[in-house]
Amino acid sequence: MKYSFSYIIKIQFLGFRFSGWQKQTNAKTLHDMVDKSLSFVFEGVNYKTIGVGRTDAKVSANCYYVQLFTESVIDKVLFIKSLNSNFSADFKALSIQQVDRGFNVINVDKVKEYHYYFSFGEKNHPFAAPFLVNVGENLNIDLMMKAANLFTGEHYFHKYCTKPSEYTVFKRIIESCEIVTNDILKANFFPETSYVLKVRGKGFLRYQIRLMMATLFEVGKGNLDLQFIEASLKEDNDRGFMRNIAPSSGLQLFNIELDL
Repeated sequence: MKYSFSYIIKIQFLGFRFSGWQKQTNAKTLHDMVDKSLSFVFEGVNYKTIGVGRTDAKVSANCYYVQLFTESVIDKVLFIKSLNSNFSADFKALSIQQVDRGFNVINVDKVKEYHYYFSFGEKNHPFAAPFLVNVGENLNIDLMMKAANLFTGEHYFHKYCTKPSEYTVFKRIIESCEIVTNDILKANFFPETSYVLKVRGKGFLRYQIRLMMATLFEVGKGNLDLQFIEASLKEDNDRGFMRNIAPSSGLQLFNIELDL
């Protein structure tokens, strides 16, 4: 079916209860929930949605975009109000704007910023589980900060990708990568001090951020050093991907800059 109108919806979601964005058989997914909510907003009206990209199970988003194709013009104020009233508490719609029918949210130029929130030492309060990963061992945060900076720039990320295809491009540019004290997510059940890995770039490989985070944890534990990180990013690395993957619940798609 050819739709006459196209819109971009900006949303937020808590992904802890879901099996990622992409629709799957016998699994509760974010895309399913968005479409189910829209079915109540658009009773009797045909529509189609696509997301800006996939997310892993339990990964949340402070900023995510859904492209909506429909047959009719939308009253933006009423639409946002109706969508939020039908969304579960895991979702919130922030805005909607009309775009050209030929616009494609997947292919358009974009810059993504991911955050990975973590703490170490004493086990966290259970309420923190959807937001914050805890490492029981002590971590050398200063060394991890130095290691994180090594990912910035143009490198070969063969070791930070799982199940690549024959067409996967491993040479990527990371605009910035740093570990800082977390002053973004706060709650009275969070530990007194926690940290966040911030990574910004145009495109990321499958599990790349979580593989990077797991490697940084090993640096913090003293099992790997800075020289290992440097060697892992060279073109002549052994091309075998890192085996440790950090838990998905600490990962958040914090922001997406779209070329609208």
